Amino acid sequence: DIHTPPTTLICLENTHNRGGGSVYPLATLQAIAARARARGIPVHLDGARIFNAAVASGVPASAIAACADSVMFCLTKGLAAPVGSLLCGPAEFIARARRFRRMVGGAMRQAGVVAAAGIVALEKMVDRLEVDHANAHRLAAGLARIPGLLLDPGRVQTNIVIFRLAPPGSAAALVRAVAAEAVRALAIAPDAVRMVTHKDVEAADMDVAVAAVGRHLGAGGPA
Repeated sequence: DIHTPPTTLICLENTHNRGGGSVYPLATLQAIAARARARGIPVHLDGARIFNAAVASGVPASAIAACADSVMFCLTKGLAAPVGSLLCGPAEFIARARRFRRMVGGAMRQAGVVAAAGIVALEKMVDRLEVDHANAHRLAAGLARIPGLLLDPGRVQTNIVIFRLAPPGSAAALVRAVAAEAVRALAIAPDAVRMVTHKDVEAADMDVAVAAVGRHLGAGGPA
């Protein structure tokens, strides 16, 4: 159709942040990759949390990455490194990416100390992601019992929990209220809140968070 621009790139995100940490089934990724390659369209995977997807689905990260021509993944987030992301792809692609990085001033001098933390993240932190997922399930189950809050715990797959306030309330007000009790959350819409589990919180902290939300909504969550 000459009235629409041609598709020259397909970008996927796995896990999907605004989808509540949802995981693409491997078969879906493979089908997208097959159709894209048949048409000569490259696929880029935003795999900031690709290891969460791998742990949750029981599929090796390498199999997920094989569905894309280029992959970015983050060493911070669930893997808990202080800083860093990696861009992976064919040698020619990476050479161009490095040149563009230099052109826009993105190079870092003496990044070895950062790389050392990244190695620890990859070697030590992937297997413990299932703990974050279990904590997210616990958090979601508790939040779902609070009246005035919309959440289906069965949709939580990894370490992200998103819920809505019903009738539409102020997500920002809720976030401010629970912050006063040392519970951190993010208002991602006027009536939607996101919470993320990570290595620095434990199972008992999920109950603390549920209780704080419950008190603000007048439901008295678990003590």
